[in-house]
Amino acid sequence: MSLSILFVASFWAGVQNALAGGGSFITLPALMFTGMDAQAANITSTIALFPSQLAIGWTGRRNVADLPVLSFRALIAISFAGGALGAVLLLVTPPSFFERLMPFLVLFATVVFAWGSFAPKSERAVSVNRFGAIAIQGLISIYGGYFGGGIGFLMLAALSSAGMLIRRAAATKNVLAAVMNASAVAIFVFSPQARWLQIGVSGVGAVGGGVLGALLLNRVKEKPLKIAVIVIGTALTIGLFVRAGDL
Repeated sequence: MSLSILFVASFWAGVQNALAGGGSFITLPALMFTGMDAQAANITSTIALFPSQLAIGWTGRRNVADLPVLSFRALIAISFAGGALGAVLLLVTPPSFFERLMPFLVLFATVVFAWGSFAPKSERAVSVNRFGAIAIQGLISIYGGYFGGGIGFLMLAALSSAGMLIRRAAATKNVLAAVMNASAVAIFVFSPQARWLQIGVSGVGAVGGGVLGALLLNRVKEKPLKIAVIVIGTALTIGLFVRAGDL
């Protein structure tokens, strides 16, 4: 029964990622519902969603661009290294500590998602030098390898604020997200915390949902999906704080 729910949730997550983003908000609670702890759920979710993220990045690869102060190749290298470092940090984090940290990570990701979805968009580019661009992308990549919730909006904000056109920034952040997740997945696959049965069920569901989401891209409004993610993220945050005994 729990695997059936996981498949449906992952299918929804695939649709969600293709249309509006935030698929991990769906898979994390579904995986925890199957009985695994927060750290194992995070590792399993990262691996399971990677094929659909890779497909999204590959599809938009022709629209990637350089920053005025940093090349796309440099951004790739930073994202790969940062994602790997974040993944290692997660694996050396005691599960009990990550369990306590998880509510704050989900809260942060929910706020970032809400801000990226509904905050007024600024047309003004922020002056960022080469070192600043490296530092910002490096921190986002480490966070992406460690947890990953909200990285799409974090990168979209950083790239567009640094002077990249929004369409180029969207394609570039999709590729960079796939790169940082690739380095994390390459490490996570050797972790005993990875649950391969759930990865298989969730991965198949997410790919199927991603295909459907791509077909529905011009027919479904993003706003209701984004609101649903924020509601789920808020509920998950409250539930995790209650579970941790902080509420």
